[in-house]
Amino acid sequence: MTEEYEIADLDDAIAAAAFRRLVRHLQQRHDAQNIDLMGLAGFCRNCLADWIRDAGFEGDKAEARALIHGMPFAEWKDKYQTEATSEQLARMEESLKKNGGSH
Repeated sequence: MTEEYEIADLDDAIAAAAFRRLVRHLQQRHDAQNIDLMGLAGFCRNCLADWIRDAGFEGDKAEARALIHGMPFAEWKDKYQTEATSEQLARMEESLKKNGGSH
């Protein structure tokens, strides 16, 4: 018999600690481009910023992105974002189709 696990069963403090670790990890891994994250997993740093706003973060979109990126988004983009290739864009589009209408 397979036991079922629900994310709702995870303690909020543990979930918050794991989320913070994920964000710190992404703040260190600038080589992991948002377009590549979108192509592989259907979400990126900007999605995380949207999700914290959906969860009740009172800051605006720019503040949420700065929190996730560890700096203002425009600064992060200038320093680390590379031009997306047509292949990256195609992978992202295919990946987003798997999200079931949400990301």
